[in-house]
Amino acid sequence: MIKRATKSTFRKMSPKHLDRYIQEFAAKHNMRDADTLAQMRETVSRLVGWNLLYRDLIADNGLASGARS
Repeated sequence: MIKRATKSTFRKMSPKHLDRYIQEFAAKHNMRDADTLAQMRETVSRLVGWNLLYRDLIADNGLASGARS
């Protein structure tokens, strides 16, 4: 499942955000049997209280992401 997504949805996955990719794949897999409205409700309920600020997204964490030189 992850291998397929790396070739179709995400062309390049950086090690810096690998945990976020894995969490997204796991959530999609766990909700695969629910109907569309239930999936939407679950997704929105999980978004409450979570923010990813741009400064945190681009902050250097010591991993080589390959996105910058």
